Amino acid sequence: MATTLITGGTVVSATGRGAADVLVDGERIVALLEPGSTVLGANLAETVDTVIDASGKYVIPGGIDAHTHMSMPFGGTTAADDFETGTRAAAWGGTTMIIDFAVQKFGERVPESLQTWHDMAAGQCAVDYSFHQIIGEVNKESLAELRRLPDEGITSYKLFMAYPGVFYSDDAQILRAMQTGADTGLLTMMHAENGPAIDVLVEQLLAQGKTDPYYHGVARAWQLEEEATHRAIMLADLTGAPLYVVHVSAKQAVAQLAAARDRGRNVFGETCPQYLYLSLEDNLGAPGFEGAKWVCSTPLRSREEEHQNQVWQALRTNDLQMVSTDHCPFCMKGQKDMGLGDFSKIPNGIGSVEHRMDLMYQGVVDGRITLERWVEITSTTPARMFGLYGRKGVLAPGADADIVVYDPNGHTSIGLGKTHHMNMDHSAWEGYEIDGHVDVVLSRGKVVVADGEYRGRKGDGKFVRRDQCQYLI
Repeated sequence: MATTLITGGTVVSATGRGAADVLVDGERIVALLEPGSTVLGANLAETVDTVIDASGKYVIPGGIDAHTHMSMPFGGTTAADDFETGTRAAAWGGTTMIIDFAVQKFGERVPESLQTWHDMAAGQCAVDYSFHQIIGEVNKESLAELRRLPDEGITSYKLFMAYPGVFYSDDAQILRAMQTGADTGLLTMMHAENGPAIDVLVEQLLAQGKTDPYYHGVARAWQLEEEATHRAIMLADLTGAPLYVVHVSAKQAVAQLAAARDRGRNVFGETCPQYLYLSLEDNLGAPGFEGAKWVCSTPLRSREEEHQNQVWQALRTNDLQMVSTDHCPFCMKGQKDMGLGDFSKIPNGIGSVEHRMDLMYQGVVDGRITLERWVEITSTTPARMFGLYGRKGVLAPGADADIVVYDPNGHTSIGLGKTHHMNMDHSAWEGYEIDGHVDVVLSRGKVVVADGEYRGRKGDGKFVRRDQCQYLI
């Protein structure tokens, strides 16, 4: 097995930083050494196969994006990134594992849907991957199949309070599923928006001739995110099920999560870069149909109402625990333009899997979060939340050698023709400048990105079975 020594860097963890050399043997980390240590021999650098000089740079565990949708069918089309293109873009951006969603459609059995996603991903991925299970139809059969998911290495499932007629579950169905989750140790993930109320607002806005992308955000009002978040928390409280609310965007929904956690409940929340940087006014409200680039659900919120600042604060105070992307990209031509003249027909999704680590590092530069918190919310907490910690999310002997060398003195320009490897005809982050750069990426010990080149190949990534949530209180 090949050996690699990463020397001269500052190793950053969720709890601190310090100078250390990292020794990799095959796919695993075998030692963290003080610089100049001779415990493994006086000339260790001369005995290994590869030496990576990380002088002046940070050495961190590879990023884990716990919310992606590769090849996701939605709104009459399919997400533009498949598992090959999406995970290659992830690797370029320092993300060394994704957790995608297997989708059980109405009328389909859970094992069939899971096998479909296994078939799509197997042999295609540039980095490691796992799955959550979407339950699109809660009934007696799917609840029985839910109980068997841990045997498949799947320890989380997702329900929707939105999208009636597609994924929507009513309160009775949610209650039954959460009871099953509480019994089996599964983590319930929730898309928390009041879907039936949203549909009424959509109908009324279209009837008034308000068809532009901006009204996507108006229809999905923050009150409907707060209400659904509160309702999900109460049902979780009743059943004893741990709850993880996905893509939190409204400050009022954050307050609901914070209040539940203050009561000692196992309630968690993620946000996404778009809710930290982008806004209803600047992006969804862009001239003409341009705002379609940023149509996603939950929607971008008003900057005037201070949602972005409050979500950043929640990341600092751990009222929100981590940052994923909800990566679900669609091209403007042939996909987003399906909604010309009717915002409700615009496929919902933004492409960000390549840029999450950089965008969150910019938060360090801007004084929004600490360096350690950057590692925590992008790698360590995702690993703990989804039963991967020890193998992923940490640089320690025995862990997979998923490692990123990050240059704080480098620079990254995001946009088409600059930094953009996702399978899209536009960038949601066009023109963003990052005061840092992903220098080298190792996936289970193999260098997949270095010197501005992609050195991996499809099939490098493997399916990873997960244990139960390691973040419960």
